[in-house]
Amino acid sequence: MSRLPAFARLLGPVRPYAEREPLAAFFLGVSSGFPYAMIGATLTSRLAQAGIDKKSVTAFTLAILIYNLKPLWAWVVEGVRLPGIGLLGQRVSWLLFAGVLVILAVLNLARVDPAASLQETVVAALLVAFAGATFDIVIDAYRIEILRPEQLGVGSGMTQYGWRIGSVAAGATALVVAESLGWQWGYALCAVFALPAMLTGLALGEPARHRPPAERRGWAEIEASVVAPFVQFFQRRGALLVLLFILVHKIGDTLGQLTVRLLYNDLGYSNTEIAVYDVGVGFWAYLLGIFAGGALYARLGMKASVLLSLVLMAVSNASFAGLALLRHDNVAMAAAQGFENFASGIGGVCVIAYFSALTDLRYTAAQYALISAAASVVGRIVTGTTAGALVERLGYVNFYLFTTLAALPGVLLFWWMSRSGLVDASIGSAGVEEPAEASR
Repeated sequence: MSRLPAFARLLGPVRPYAEREPLAAFFLGVSSGFPYAMIGATLTSRLAQAGIDKKSVTAFTLAILIYNLKPLWAWVVEGVRLPGIGLLGQRVSWLLFAGVLVILAVLNLARVDPAASLQETVVAALLVAFAGATFDIVIDAYRIEILRPEQLGVGSGMTQYGWRIGSVAAGATALVVAESLGWQWGYALCAVFALPAMLTGLALGEPARHRPPAERRGWAEIEASVVAPFVQFFQRRGALLVLLFILVHKIGDTLGQLTVRLLYNDLGYSNTEIAVYDVGVGFWAYLLGIFAGGALYARLGMKASVLLSLVLMAVSNASFAGLALLRHDNVAMAAAQGFENFASGIGGVCVIAYFSALTDLRYTAAQYALISAAASVVGRIVTGTTAGALVERLGYVNFYLFTTLAALPGVLLFWWMSRSGLVDASIGSAGVEEPAEASR
């Protein structure tokens, strides 16, 4: 009997991850991650194997920039009631509608042939990006609103874990199936990854912290619904510096990770090797990173844990410079991918929890769309316009060392924000209000 309390203490750190809301956040993340993989690293591999040149391949990452435009239509997801299925609730109905859009867009991308028509492939990729961005808007709002403030760290980590699993599993499925049945079947089978978020919405229903939008009549009210979320955000103390941090903190990581499949391709790794080491080693490293992030967030608090995660994510890019030096080495690939996933797991808990806490519950969808879009826009623009040329000019070793240096401004800025009190001043109602308070 004496062993039971010790066993219960051992399971104590794991218990918060098994609660209903964080588990739901995991399934939401799975569906959020897979469209990104379809137009990100997986499409890079597909284009490279079709013989498309490096500059054109990296230019395709500009399709992902659609995600950075989602604040432009987030207000539609926030306030427009869908006919018929709107009876299920604002968030649930949009989860179902956006999920269907993603499925159709991925099936369309599956049927195109990049070698036969690059233009048609561009259009198909843009459609997946638009559908995926719309799915992301409602998924992020649903996640923040189902989680209680004290669950934001764990819930954000589970979302990131689900995102990584969804993107990696979908990418690995596409790679392995493509090797035997072709890319069309590889992509088509991945459409099922939209289902977890849709089923989660049906199972849990409307989130308790969701504030129904005010009734809108006429163009004046519509204009107010578009502008009000951003006015409320920028009225906070230090809002411009907070936005600057959001813009620059992930430049190095985005620049490095959106080109990693080019590195693998040039080093001669097979589709199966990429799938094994991304899914195998990466899976366990990311899992450990999430649990480490949860422990650090609880032990160190938000500010210290975010700063540490930023440092680790910056250093992890340098590991790919080492891999480039060693060439085709499976152990080195596993080590580099494992370290990157471990650091990203910690960042997924700490950084995303901070970003989630920044939102106001009256404008969850619109404000988080702004934050998440701003978080990667600079890195994506740089990647899409210059990454291929930088790799060709610098070589992979110097390129990945450069991405490490590119992460330093974000680290230094957050350190200064923590010292000056701007981090605490930037928190919105999503970071403090419980469900009962939010429903008043």
